[in-house]
Amino acid sequence: MIIKEQQKTEFSQLGIAMSILKVLDKMELKVPTPIQRKSIPIAISGQDIIGIAQTGTGKTFAFGIPMIQRLALYKGRGLILLPTRELALQVDENMRLIGSVFGLRTVALIGGVLVGQQLQQLKKKPHVLIATPGRLIDLLNRKAVKLDDAKILVLDEADMMFDMGFHVQIENILAQMPKERQTMLFSATMPETIIKLTAKHMLLPISIEVAPTGTTVEQVEQEMHIVKKEDKLKHLEKVLRNHAGSILIFSRTRYGARALTRAIQTMGHRAAEIHSNRSLAQRREALDGFKSNKYRILVATDIAARGIDVKDIELVLNFDLPNTSEDYVHRIGRTGRAGNPGKAISFATPSQGKDIRNIEKLIRKSLPQTKLAELDQVRTVTRRFGYGRNGRGSFGRPQYPQGNKPKTFHRSKKSARTSGSFSRPDSRKPTKARQSSAPGSRRIHMNDRQRFNASVRNAR
Repeated sequence: MIIKEQQKTEFSQLGIAMSILKVLDKMELKVPTPIQRKSIPIAISGQDIIGIAQTGTGKTFAFGIPMIQRLALYKGRGLILLPTRELALQVDENMRLIGSVFGLRTVALIGGVLVGQQLQQLKKKPHVLIATPGRLIDLLNRKAVKLDDAKILVLDEADMMFDMGFHVQIENILAQMPKERQTMLFSATMPETIIKLTAKHMLLPISIEVAPTGTTVEQVEQEMHIVKKEDKLKHLEKVLRNHAGSILIFSRTRYGARALTRAIQTMGHRAAEIHSNRSLAQRREALDGFKSNKYRILVATDIAARGIDVKDIELVLNFDLPNTSEDYVHRIGRTGRAGNPGKAISFATPSQGKDIRNIEKLIRKSLPQTKLAELDQVRTVTRRFGYGRNGRGSFGRPQYPQGNKPKTFHRSKKSARTSGSFSRPDSRKPTKARQSSAPGSRRIHMNDRQRFNASVRNAR
């Protein structure tokens, strides 16, 4: 059963309790998004739901409001599974805003936090568990938490959880939950693995699709810049100068994100990084700093493509194209949220034509392409961004124009440690110290290396 598009309405017409409506009114939320408008009345009635919606459409309140209202009426416990720590923390924050009027307690069970702290929180018997699969399995194995009283289950960003390899953990968790429960599954895409899971673990679910898979937000202006790999940094500097608002930049790897952050900081911008090599405290500090405008630029890997909920991001910039076309949709969905305009710029190399066509096929539209003229390469630019010897640096590509690689000078041991000047290497081979043939002479003949070692010994 698929729900068709309805006319616009207000939260007050969706069967939401008056106490929750007052909270929404304080948050200045009056008109629900399409996924909220379709999901909330059905979820409040207790039916299973499969919600397909693009990222950034307000799915958290689509399942959060019905869950809190039903738990307040019928007691029991709710469980929300998410793929990343950042998503779990953001959902926990939103659930507390609504649940506080009922006195409902929540707990975020995620990695990167001491287990002892979470064990203490579990002793307070929270009403809603917000967890990543790995940490929840750990606590289940410790017998620190039970799911036999769970009345409502939410699988948020389900396709991402399966992409990250959590299929076995999810099956294990579902096996420890009562069969008589309400299950809500929300996802941006609908792969075969999720279809099998819904058939096995859901009871006559109602499918709600507000946009076809791969649909991007209409308010986002998209551009594709064709630029050589060695010219990316120079072009990036121009883009950063032309945009004064907050910017989210995506790198394909965590090592690239770290190097890119340092390069941006060298350009004079306030930037932070967020990726799997950072601790939870570091990731939270970077995200909070980005939200508060302490950092104007945040560099991230795909761990943040669906884990960042920040208002008014002016620009999403794909410094590297993502590994999959679906991730492109999730990335640019970080801007143009809640009906606000946004912009997305992607850098692609001349050899990535196939990747561009795959993205266009998924989103069902052609992306305007700008082929940039070849940028001049200057050695001073390479040094400015902190690249190392022979023009090689964190991005692993020589930064000198072809045929203009600087000469490498060698230093002799003596000149390197005395005058500091460069010279050609000494062509004389080292010889052993030898005594003078004159009778009674103690004079020692030494080469440069031995003479230097002797001076060091004398200095000691």
